[in-house]
Amino acid sequence: MALSACDSRVEDDRPGQPVKHRQEAFKALLRASEPVGIMLSDEQFSVEHLGKLGEALAKTREAPWAYFGPDTNYPPSKSRPEVWTQAEKFEAERLRFFAATDALMAAGSHEAAQAAYDEVRASCKSCHDAFRR
Repeated sequence: MALSACDSRVEDDRPGQPVKHRQEAFKALLRASEPVGIMLSDEQFSVEHLGKLGEALAKTREAPWAYFGPDTNYPPSKSRPEVWTQAEKFEAERLRFFAATDALMAAGSHEAAQAAYDEVRASCKSCHDAFRR
């Protein structure tokens, strides 16, 4: 019980828990994209396998964005205020991510898939650098 007092996690206690749902949606997105990286690094590429992994990615990539509503930048959020003050730039980052995932899902070779996956990762990093604490 004494150790639980040391837990610094903050719970989302707002109605609808938008920050919690946003964080869960991003975790699901990560879980959907990681198998692609594993497939590419293990040199086990197949168009069919990429198609299956791409379906999972396509199902999860839409979810987080709906939870960036007004007044959703409170603990436990890791978002910077720039998400809302630089909304056009944030939207451009979201569209870059979608374009990169589209290219990944359309890749027909290991080389094309690797290049697209690298762009997916770069788009995530770019957005995190600009908009995440």
